[in-house]
Amino acid sequence: MAELKKGDRAPSFRLPDQNEHIVRLSDYRGRHLLIYVYPKAGTPGCTKQACSVRDNLSKLTRMGVAAVGVSPDKSNAQKKFDQKHALGFPLLCDPQHATINAYGAWGRKSMHGKKYMGVVRCAFLIDPSGHIAGAWYKVNPIDTASKAMEALKQR
Repeated sequence: MAELKKGDRAPSFRLPDQNEHIVRLSDYRGRHLLIYVYPKAGTPGCTKQACSVRDNLSKLTRMGVAAVGVSPDKSNAQKKFDQKHALGFPLLCDPQHATINAYGAWGRKSMHGKKYMGVVRCAFLIDPSGHIAGAWYKVNPIDTASKAMEALKQR
């Protein structure tokens, strides 16, 4: 997995969201975007992460940051996840892992001594010109929004 770093060009994407609307990176040109990648809608860590972003969404918005989540889930699972937790931001569907791979979020993981390939929880702050302003791999689920806000304050 090739990790992105500050200053890299953010890989473009074109993915359906939980409502099957197509969302592109270019839709956010001219503003900051927090993209976070998570393994599976509805699991404990992913729920903590999504709810943390939701709970900080008004702060992020005031700072000029939009937010989207990306997982391999299909739109029906994303929609249920959004409705159950009233998330209120796009949850993008990447079952083919094209965007997940492009962001370096697919890699070797281990659980209970078993090694396998899977989604690595991570987050990225994209600047208005489409470059990575911050990249956090293996991010703590509850730190996703705060990492983005810290990076903005340091600019």
